[in-house]
Amino acid sequence: MKPLHRAMSNIRKFTQFSFRDLVAATGPTVFIIAGLCALAYVLVDPTPPRHVTLGTGQENSVYEELGKKYAASLARHGVKVTLVRSLGSQENLQKLNERKVDIAFVQSGSTEQAETQRTGLVSLGSLFTEPVWLFMRDSAKVSQLTGIKGLKINLGPEGTGVPKLFKQALALNGIEPSELTIGALENTPATVELLEGRIDGLVFSSGPESLLVQMLLQTPGISLVNFSQAEAYTRRLPFMSHVVLPRGIVDVGRDIPTQDYHLIAPTATLVARADLHPALVDLFVQAASVIHGGTGWFQQQGQFPSARYTEIPVAREAAKFYKDGPPLLQRYMTFWLANFFDRMWVVVVALAALLIPLSKVVPPLYVWRIRSRVYRWYGQLRTVEQELEAARGEGRDAVCAGLLKRLDEIEEMVNQISIPLAFADGLYGLRSHINFVRQRVTNAMAPAAVA
Repeated sequence: MKPLHRAMSNIRKFTQFSFRDLVAATGPTVFIIAGLCALAYVLVDPTPPRHVTLGTGQENSVYEELGKKYAASLARHGVKVTLVRSLGSQENLQKLNERKVDIAFVQSGSTEQAETQRTGLVSLGSLFTEPVWLFMRDSAKVSQLTGIKGLKINLGPEGTGVPKLFKQALALNGIEPSELTIGALENTPATVELLEGRIDGLVFSSGPESLLVQMLLQTPGISLVNFSQAEAYTRRLPFMSHVVLPRGIVDVGRDIPTQDYHLIAPTATLVARADLHPALVDLFVQAASVIHGGTGWFQQQGQFPSARYTEIPVAREAAKFYKDGPPLLQRYMTFWLANFFDRMWVVVVALAALLIPLSKVVPPLYVWRIRSRVYRWYGQLRTVEQELEAARGEGRDAVCAGLLKRLDEIEEMVNQISIPLAFADGLYGLRSHINFVRQRVTNAMAPAAVA
């Protein structure tokens, strides 16, 4: 049984390949690639935050209602949107610059003359037009802005942006703010004041969906001022648009309103800090296309959202969406998975290009590690030969005896080497060379010593 056991032991020394050497050969390459992947993950930052703050508007305003729709849309993708109320555009811009909100609703024209307010901000596009509504009591009915001199007109708090906008319109008519009594109440209490007759007029800018707009358009004794020179206003104030409120649009049966009304309208835009994660930009723009993409009182199907009507530079991701539509991967995958691949594909391609040359290093390295188990013993054989050549005189036989003993030890160690079958020729070659050196040492000894 001992010869059989020895034979089986020798067979186990030969394997198809050496897993340990394969791991050792590929280890540096794998380590480099893993390190580059980790670095790329940090730099590319494919995972967006799960929480974002959105600046809206006053209570019961269109901005607040839209904020709820955006929150519901992003919640379906696992992103929590916290709504932050404000007076309006100007306060939202201030909150953006102070990093109190991540994204907010802002009217066009709010930053037209303030370059510093646009620094570090990007636009996600325009969403809808927000007409300037000037409601008056019938007793103070006017046909042009020049007729409001001496009247009490509420323009709202400065944070809404409406006072600045309306004062620009007054300036075009040669009216100084001091020529009328200006109120600064918020929309809801100002509406109460108008209905009670304590003020003559109320100005605010909002979409037609606003509850206040719907109510005031149908309230007896309250009239909407027709901006018959709307086109002229838009030429003098480029951030404005000319829109028409069609006759009967509120109630066709009751013919409300009884005529077409020409209005001037800034555009509501979504503005974000420039460092907002690109994936969140994608989510907000896609939500905007669903929320604002339909028809309305002042817009056609597909007119909004748009990269137009904004003085703030449009974010690259938003511009790409308006040009090409949603990313291809998001049409077939969940948002998070599609976002990961969409942001990492450049890194994957770069790593693949790096992997090709690195992979060419692995096979030679593997071969070298296997053959080095054999080659390192040739150094021992060369040492034996050098000592043999140096041996002279009477002590030569003793030296040779020691060399023979060392060769036996070398051969014993070589017999313990585990090596893949593909490299067995090198092992057998080493053994034959050991015998060759042994023969040289034996021939160098005196006949008596050999005997």
